[in-house]
Amino acid sequence: MDLIQLIILSLIQGITEFLPISSSAHLILLPLLTEWQDQGLAIDVAAHLGSLFAVVFYFRKDISRILFAGVNSIINKEISKPDSKLFWCLVIASIPVLASGFLLRDIVSTYLRDPLIIAAASIGFGLLLWYADATGKRIRQVNSINMRDAIMIGLAQALALVPGTSRSGITMTVALMLGLDRKSAARFSFLMAVPVILAAAGYESLKLVQMDAAVDINNFFITALLSAISAFVSIHFFLKFLDKIGMLPFVIYRVVLGVILILIFI
Repeated sequence: MDLIQLIILSLIQGITEFLPISSSAHLILLPLLTEWQDQGLAIDVAAHLGSLFAVVFYFRKDISRILFAGVNSIINKEISKPDSKLFWCLVIASIPVLASGFLLRDIVSTYLRDPLIIAAASIGFGLLLWYADATGKRIRQVNSINMRDAIMIGLAQALALVPGTSRSGITMTVALMLGLDRKSAARFSFLMAVPVILAAAGYESLKLVQMDAAVDINNFFITALLSAISAFVSIHFFLKFLDKIGMLPFVIYRVVLGVILILIFI
């Protein structure tokens, strides 16, 4: 993979990871539409690590506060404080996707990477996002999230194993349906990304070690750096302009992408 391809792939990964348009779909479609070679497992690990660094750095104050509260709740058995409750809601919300990802990873990689499946998921879940954004009451904030909310959002996150669904998109969809305002829905979704991306990067790293494959350090560093920068910028501007633009631009993009894929691959 040459430098230009590496740069494009890294930027796409970083930009799409946290926007409600499905990063997995774009990474699957890129080699199909361009006939580029598969980027390889090492580049996947680097891209995930870059995205992970971006979201952890962006929410570093929130994450450190939540982790401290979570550890304190374990030691003192006190979960009534807002940050302690949020910690356990994030834990509960992460279980479904981690469990289903472990159990269904072979099925997903074998049967669900078809462009027409991606098209259907992009359109269907995109329209569902539009409905949630248009009809949601948007009166609740992150600290109001309870265990029931966490379970519902967590179960929805498991659907993101289907390429084209979008992990951030489906979690924000359900959060909006539950009455959260846009920024609170996005913030909870982004915080949920930390254990998911960490698990994905850890699993891919383990496979890479088992394969004993040679890793191009320069390409690895370039991918991680560009993914981190583009993901950080994506998070920043998404949250900055979310209340002004809403979800409609992303819905339109998803529907157009889905229609184009149907026209190409049907």
